Amino acid sequence: MHRASLSADLLLLLTAAIWGFGFVAQRLGMEHVGPFTYNGVRFGLGSLTLVPLLVGSRGRGAPPPLGQSPRRRAVGTLALGLVLFAAASLQQVALLEAPAGKAGFITGLYVVIVPLLGVFWGLRPAPQTALGALLAAAGLYLLSVTASFALEPGDGLLLLSALFWSVQVLLVAWLAPRSRPAELACAQFSLCSVLSLAVAAACEPLEAAALLAAAGPILYGGVLSVGVAYTLQVVAQQRAHPAHASILMSLEAVFAALGGFVILDERLSSRALAGCALMLAGMILSQRGRPRRRMRP
Repeated sequence: MHRASLSADLLLLLTAAIWGFGFVAQRLGMEHVGPFTYNGVRFGLGSLTLVPLLVGSRGRGAPPPLGQSPRRRAVGTLALGLVLFAAASLQQVALLEAPAGKAGFITGLYVVIVPLLGVFWGLRPAPQTALGALLAAAGLYLLSVTASFALEPGDGLLLLSALFWSVQVLLVAWLAPRSRPAELACAQFSLCSVLSLAVAAACEPLEAAALLAAAGPILYGGVLSVGVAYTLQVVAQQRAHPAHASILMSLEAVFAALGGFVILDERLSSRALAGCALMLAGMILSQRGRPRRRMRP
């Protein structure tokens, strides 16, 4: 494995760990504030964490050569922010109703959706990557879904969320080589924050006491889950294939289970451990694959 590919994989694995433990923070935060308030504040914090990086990197170097005009790039960045808002909002609202295990599986379906959508963007995953995606999806099923699986109102929102997360992965893969990572990350966070806070102002009570009570989960969600992890995703996807990246990032379900064990004293069953093993097998197998085409301009 090339050194650049290995470093990208490690960054994506760290991203999955931060996101996985972030599921605990998301649930704890909504004990005090609404879903749009939580998302609005945390994505706003994520944008602020990037300000020093933006100031420090101003004037240093230039984006890679582009085949598209700045106007098209701006439209792509706007689309990325809107897709992020849709995906994060659907997931956060669904967590009010859907059990955590079922939510983890349905959201993780982007492991399969990304390669399928990538075909329409000129990306043809290697057979090993496709098989790795299936193994990872099977692992997510064993890890997250009980025998009483049924499609409920919250599940429909999570299905839509998985579709938007898939589009977000592909948009980042297209934009990352054409943008400065910090600027791209800050732009999508800021737009998601503004839209979330606008909905929160219209639909949810905004109380200082509630925000203070949720300060810990919000800080984790804003500084780590958003500011650090999403930026790592943008940096890593400059070198990682989207289908491959989706499998690595899907390991957030494993880290979410680990977070539940360490923080919430939840025990992993033998079925859940088997799911973790299948997901690890899918990750390893996917690293043996090679993309057959690059993404079209």
